[in-house]
Amino acid sequence: MKRLDLIKQIIARKEQLNITIDNLAKLSGLGVRTVNRVLANEDVKLSTIESITNFLGLDFAGNEIVPLDELKKQRAKEKAIFMASLVQGTSALEMQGLDRNNINTIISMYEKEFLNGEYKNTLWVA
Repeated sequence: MKRLDLIKQIIARKEQLNITIDNLAKLSGLGVRTVNRVLANEDVKLSTIESITNFLGLDFAGNEIVPLDELKKQRAKEKAIFMASLVQGTSALEMQGLDRNNINTIISMYEKEFLNGEYKNTLWVA
């Protein structure tokens, strides 16, 4: 696969996920300018391309290694765990920490919201 084809695959995946360049940069650990350089097919380090392709569930040839639905589920789980940790942290400060079952219920609730509910549009917000 030519480099330009890989860039096209990266752009297509970015659009499938409906993720902004700012959020793609933050979530892949890169700067906005660097991501823009990649998308413009300018010279960048291979590690930069690897960071983006790994985050998007692609390999260096632009092939899907993590299916789109699985990628969304992974991201929803990450965000749900983060949200649950905020709830748990606040509860612990008030000496009312939650047990494991309640935490799992909260995580599950947030996952559903990030995948299909009110927070669906914030799935890829850093």
